[in-house]
Amino acid sequence: MNNKLAGRNAIITGANQGLGEVLANTFVQAGASVVLCARDEKKLADVANELRSLCRKDQRVVALRADVSKQSDVNQLVSTALAEFSQVHILVNNAGVYGPKGPSEDVDWNLWVQAIEINLFGSILTARRLLPHFRKNCYGKIIQLSGGGATSPLPFLSAYAASKAGIVRFMETLAEEVREVGIDVNSIAPGALNTRLLDEVLEAGPETVGKGFYERAVKQKTEGGVPLERGAELAVFLASAASDGLTGKLISAVWDPWEHFPAHIDDLHNNDIYTLRRIIPKDRGHSWGDV
Repeated sequence: MNNKLAGRNAIITGANQGLGEVLANTFVQAGASVVLCARDEKKLADVANELRSLCRKDQRVVALRADVSKQSDVNQLVSTALAEFSQVHILVNNAGVYGPKGPSEDVDWNLWVQAIEINLFGSILTARRLLPHFRKNCYGKIIQLSGGGATSPLPFLSAYAASKAGIVRFMETLAEEVREVGIDVNSIAPGALNTRLLDEVLEAGPETVGKGFYERAVKQKTEGGVPLERGAELAVFLASAASDGLTGKLISAVWDPWEHFPAHIDDLHNNDIYTLRRIIPKDRGHSWGDV
């Protein structure tokens, strides 16, 4: 990673396994000091200890058990980070769950709400808590992990889909609020990953998640998904000075040429490229929708 994040401090949520663990590892290898959180304290401690063995003398790894859906935990997380480091430069909102699987009218309502609380409210809470610090320093990077539910319907995973679409639109909105104060806010679509979420789909079966989605999951498991490192590399880019001024975008780690974005900052500024937008008939070659 060529020390792209040397001297920078980051908070990474959901960092005890899967993509979160790879994000933490990649950030440390890029030179960052990190504050990691997750709900599973044992797994988090194991990850933190492993990362400490990779640190140089000027790096630190701090781990704290936290549930991002709880405001008190988020307050403690950010307070700890600010006490440990004079400045926090980066927030990576990775913590997330699929939530209940099945028809929207049948799934457990409490689990549906919990998924919204973690995926949507949890990301908003962490951003809100850090924004005053970012504003004070006239600098900050907020990186939000998205998912397939942000850009297309996901039948039988309605809480996940709604929360991911909601959080991407929130990040687009927040980017406009803080555009002029040196804070960049972007979302990442990491691609189809072979993580515990995929295993949950396979365990649930086609009767619960739908035949089509289940068959795609089986194929992904068999053929292999997108390397987790690809999303982590994009996160490092968005956390680095190379992406300064790039904000309000939903970027695919797999399909978008993000390595070349610095040469096109002017083109990307103040337009709807790489954002969630409504599709009208002429976008699909029809003229009947024109007024």
